[in-house]
Amino acid sequence: MPALVELCRASAGYAGRAVLYDVDLTISVGERVAVMGRSGAGKSTLLNLLHSRLVDKVALIPQAAALVKTLSVFHNVYMGRLDRHSTWHNLRNLVWPARRDVAEVEGTLELVGLADKLFEQAGTLSGGQQQRASVARALYNERSIVIADEPVSALDRRQGADILGKLCARHDTAIFAMHDISLALAHADRVVVIEDGRIVLDAPARTVAAADLIPYYGG
Repeated sequence: MPALVELCRASAGYAGRAVLYDVDLTISVGERVAVMGRSGAGKSTLLNLLHSRLVDKVALIPQAAALVKTLSVFHNVYMGRLDRHSTWHNLRNLVWPARRDVAEVEGTLELVGLADKLFEQAGTLSGGQQQRASVARALYNERSIVIADEPVSALDRRQGADILGKLCARHDTAIFAMHDISLALAHADRVVVIEDGRIVLDAPARTVAAADLIPYYGG
């Protein structure tokens, strides 16, 4: 498969502080990549770097659900396609949602089990429901690539497996930062582990056992 994005000796950080060092990474079209490692290792920074290279092709699921909590679930999911409509249409939908858009958003929310929350205020949802609403926004976005930072951390394992399966089915390429080892190995075909800002493992998921990953989460 052709290369989608290539990083060569890439470094990145925040406020003058380096977080990633000399990262070499190539991701091809069609891959399902689990980015793993303990908190603070540099996973989110790597995802941000990849997103910056692919921004026009990516549906992004940030670590925090990043919903506008004073707006309805409908409006938050609809935001996934703001750039594909005129300003007039978007403003009209803010106060008088178009029937077609409502039907499309409702159908997307059905995929994540939130159709009954369509016009509820996003801030009234539980943490897991907000996370699923954020996933719905990415599904509604319909880009070819999804980059997701801990997209199922607030869900139980059954719900998490269902959501990851839907994300993989609806996007050509998927890049997930994850802590749950079993879910990562079940849904990724490649595992990239970061430790102290460097890639220390990059291998096909079929060659990696849970026992190989546990040491990177200790301490």
